[in-house]
Amino acid sequence: MKSLNQICSLLSEGFLRQVSPKAANWRACFRVALAICLASFGSPDVAVAVQLKPEAVAAFDRYVQLSEAEMSPETASEAGFLFFEREPYSRQGEAMASLRHGVIEISKLETRDPRGPIAVPGGMIHDWVAAVFIPGVTLAQTLALEEDYDHHAEIFRPDVMRSKILSHDGDSFSVYFRLHKKKIITSILDTDHDVKYHVIDDTHATSRSHTMRIQEVENAGERSEYLKPLGNDSGFLWRMNTYWRFEEKDGGTYVECRSISLTRDIPAGLEWAIGHYVMSIPLESLQFTLGTTRKALTGATAPRAAAGAESSQQ
Repeated sequence: MKSLNQICSLLSEGFLRQVSPKAANWRACFRVALAICLASFGSPDVAVAVQLKPEAVAAFDRYVQLSEAEMSPETASEAGFLFFEREPYSRQGEAMASLRHGVIEISKLETRDPRGPIAVPGGMIHDWVAAVFIPGVTLAQTLALEEDYDHHAEIFRPDVMRSKILSHDGDSFSVYFRLHKKKIITSILDTDHDVKYHVIDDTHATSRSHTMRIQEVENAGERSEYLKPLGNDSGFLWRMNTYWRFEEKDGGTYVECRSISLTRDIPAGLEWAIGHYVMSIPLESLQFTLGTTRKALTGATAPRAAAGAESSQQ
């Protein structure tokens, strides 16, 4: 694992390419800011725990409540089953055509309270939706892969290190995952998920997954391995809900996933240093998951991703 100095060095070099080579003082400023920030986000050298605030949990729950109301099957059927079928007309045709050409479409969303944006004290809510088209694959084949949780560690490695069905009753699953997240810093998470599927008809289905437990794993794989206390860790991931839609048509199956997650916030004044880094993690996770799903079902190379609208408010 890279030391904090190595991490700062790598990122400062990349940053300095964007400014004048003569601005040597930028290196020192950037390294100091980045060191503080990475320490806050769980650097292996300086691990500073942050506490999940009850106010942040309440804000996330409110955000989810409003979002789920907008995602009801009745609402979707009126305007289009998939999100990308409900885009403004000028964007809709382009998005659906891109999907059929193998592109992963991605858009950033934001749900608002009638009174305005939802404040999250000490935290950040990340809300993204992505879709992929899998040609020559049926809805039944897609659902069989999705529900085969005992083998997800084989299919979705390295992001999924371990996977296991804890219980299964009809369309309801309780699932355990050990997740591996790496982007400069490595984070290992033990997570439990409550998953429910709903098959609407022969060509349409939905599922939703709520995390019931997320704990960071320290010294993973070693004899000294232990779990950090719930909500008292680096704040890399505190909550994660995913909402899936599956639609079989056009000679294949469209798979769409919306991910709503809660992390710690970015320290004031450091948005310029790591804002893009923090925001890119859920986006890249969605891209990997959908690309790997397509590859597992067809054996094809995972498609490239194309960001959709920078911000689409539901």
